[in-house]
Amino acid sequence: MTTITPYRSTVRETRDGFGQLLHAEWTKFRTVRGWVAGLIVAFLVTAGLGVFLARATVPSCSSQNSSGQQGPVQHGAACGQPSYTVGPGGEPVQDLFYFVRRPLAGHGSLTVRVTSLTAQSQTMLSPWSKAGIIIKDGLSRGSAYVAMMATGGHGVRMQWNYTGDTPGLSGAVSASSPHWLRLTRDGDTITGYDSADGTNWTHVGTVALAGLPPTVQAGLFVTSPDYAVYSAHLGSGSESGGDTEATAVFDHVGRTGTWPRGSWTGDYAGSGRPGAMGVSFPHPPGYHQAAGRFAVTGSGDIAPLIAGALNDGPTITVRDYLLGTFAGLIAVIVVAAMFMTSEYRRGLIRTTLAASPNRGRVLAAKAMVIGSAAFVAGLAAAAATVLIAMRIAHSNGTDVFPEPWPTELRIIAGTAALVAVAAVLTLAIATIVRRSATAILIVIVTVVIPFVLSAPPGIPAGLVEWLLRITPAAAFALQQPAPQYYQVQASYIPTSGFFPLAPWTGFAVLCGWTVLALAGAVYLLRRRDA
Repeated sequence: MTTITPYRSTVRETRDGFGQLLHAEWTKFRTVRGWVAGLIVAFLVTAGLGVFLARATVPSCSSQNSSGQQGPVQHGAACGQPSYTVGPGGEPVQDLFYFVRRPLAGHGSLTVRVTSLTAQSQTMLSPWSKAGIIIKDGLSRGSAYVAMMATGGHGVRMQWNYTGDTPGLSGAVSASSPHWLRLTRDGDTITGYDSADGTNWTHVGTVALAGLPPTVQAGLFVTSPDYAVYSAHLGSGSESGGDTEATAVFDHVGRTGTWPRGSWTGDYAGSGRPGAMGVSFPHPPGYHQAAGRFAVTGSGDIAPLIAGALNDGPTITVRDYLLGTFAGLIAVIVVAAMFMTSEYRRGLIRTTLAASPNRGRVLAAKAMVIGSAAFVAGLAAAAATVLIAMRIAHSNGTDVFPEPWPTELRIIAGTAALVAVAAVLTLAIATIVRRSATAILIVIVTVVIPFVLSAPPGIPAGLVEWLLRITPAAAFALQQPAPQYYQVQASYIPTSGFFPLAPWTGFAVLCGWTVLALAGAVYLLRRRDA
């Protein structure tokens, strides 16, 4: 009798894991030359358009800022470009106000009552006209400061170093409803208070100004920022604006501490005088002092510069060089759609699902592969575009709005994340509809088209903002180059590079749509026949 011994493999029996599935899907992707070429095209289109825009941007040798100043240029200096000042945090700032001042040596305080703040130009009082007291680290442009102020439409505010802002008393200032303001200095620490009656004081805030010199400049100030009006009509859009002027009345000026002997000195502090382009104000800027009462008239602003027209800042931003993202994204969308639909078209989906019956895991592996590949392509494209375009722009003397490195990093990494999640969204929609053309059309309409509509000035701003809130295109907010400051009146509209949602909030909208699409794709993939 012959005994047959069954064959036993020396390979340990294991269950196919997700890593093997992931490797299989990656092998599929990298071996199809058309898909890899599509990502290369996305890189070339994005970077190429950015380089083209950088080369095409030629600085105007006759440009001036809205105040008509051709004075010393601190940044963006080539060929008479608009000058701008850098604040303590490295951001471009406006630093122009009428200042009635005296030196404060060491510790001390300044108290004042504001009884009036009115417009002195033909326009209405600007909501962000400011009248109050300020302690400033000297008279140089962009120097550190803390101020307590009454405003034209936002009550009392305590502001510092151009970007800091906190509210105090509400309501407009008037003779019947005056606002009392106080600043105290103790070393590098400055504390602000306000009061409605001069007796009961409320602490508004405390700010530490590191490196404050022993002697600082302190006193009364008045500003009235430029106004800007944006109007959009179907097929066209326009912006207009100009200088404004305000007058404030102060009394009950009180001082404690060490104030060297001398009289009050009044002049514009900061970067020159407004009105240099022939603007004629009804009342000349300056101050009048009589019987302890000061009437101060001034213009300008102490605030961050906002990128864009009518804000005296550079009009070119990093985002402008990344406009090619939408074109590169289209190439990624095509690749992501075909990564799924090609399996249905060729019947390979049956083989894939037979090898890995867990359909949810198959979709997850495909999503990780296309998402990772798209992220790498988007990251390389964004980084190359920013680095090369900025180098070209600086060599051409183009005045580019400066960004701190965390903002540039967010724009570059955010662009890559946008491209990656959009690719996963496309994969999910392609799984649902099973048709490349249909999936591509859906994603382009919901992701690309709303962003494209934000560029031309003739599209109503309300429609564009609505689309950029609820559609996946909200994720383009990741490319917003500067924050929207509550205390700065400006054209915060998509054509100026601003989005209705914060950068990561907009990205969360895209992620939300992608999660819903993936959930629908998993459900249908499990329910339908291959």
